[in-house]
Amino acid sequence: MIIWLASYPKSGNTLLRSMLSAYFFSKEGIFNLDIIKNIKQFPNVTLFENLGIDIRNEEEVVKNYIRVQETFNKKNSVQFCKTHSCLFNYYNKYPFTNLEISLGAIYVVRDPRNVVTSYAKFSKDSVENVAEIMINKTYLSGDLNASKKKGERTTVLLGTWGSNYETWKSFTVDNKYLLIKYEDLITSPEEVFTKILKFIFKLNKKKLKIDKKKFDNVVRTTSFEYMKSLEIKDGFTESKIDPETNKKIPFFNLGPKNDWKKLLDPEITKKIEIAFKKEMEELGYL
Repeated sequence: MIIWLASYPKSGNTLLRSMLSAYFFSKEGIFNLDIIKNIKQFPNVTLFENLGIDIRNEEEVVKNYIRVQETFNKKNSVQFCKTHSCLFNYYNKYPFTNLEISLGAIYVVRDPRNVVTSYAKFSKDSVENVAEIMINKTYLSGDLNASKKKGERTTVLLGTWGSNYETWKSFTVDNKYLLIKYEDLITSPEEVFTKILKFIFKLNKKKLKIDKKKFDNVVRTTSFEYMKSLEIKDGFTESKIDPETNKKIPFFNLGPKNDWKKLLDPEITKKIEIAFKKEMEELGYL
């Protein structure tokens, strides 16, 4: 069954997937940039095309979310699946997923004041525009028809930063929800990754037995600097092309050094803090 790895963009989902893919899909626990492909993304255009679904018809696509998930879901094994989607009913009638085919969800959250600068850099957009999207728009990310890269053709209803975080709490039913803060994953990777593995094994009703050698290798080879060096050396498929320079925008840019106190305009900081006061206080960001 599916364990969702959910987050708003630029919130640490890649780091989480890197750690899990290195631990579960490698022999020694040593991360490389290709191994992350073992974790599916949803929605993904290819999955719908394989079932003959018209991807140009947005309602037809969301109408078939559950059907598509059922095609790759294996009830007797864990299927990790990444998403940036909100968790609610599209067109007020089509659910993103359900608890019958979902084993649980790990949600990664990051201080929105750092998300906004990271997302702006990644998308080659202004910080002001990205802040507006995060605060006010149920934003559709991707274009089903324009991009040549299939991953970028996937339409994703992000919701606002706050609604994206809030909607996934519905998985708290039967303790199927684990909240992880990106900041904790960076500063205390051993402690947080142990918590993640305990959650996964519990969901799968298996006794936790951690391979210490693999575990240590995972932590060592998924540090920001290590992953940044891999991208410089080998490139990373999830990075985007700068339309002005035709060169790839570094995916691993500042990481932990992305500090809103130094980078973010005070007016934008204030806007974000007012818009997400409830969520930020709840998470300890305010």
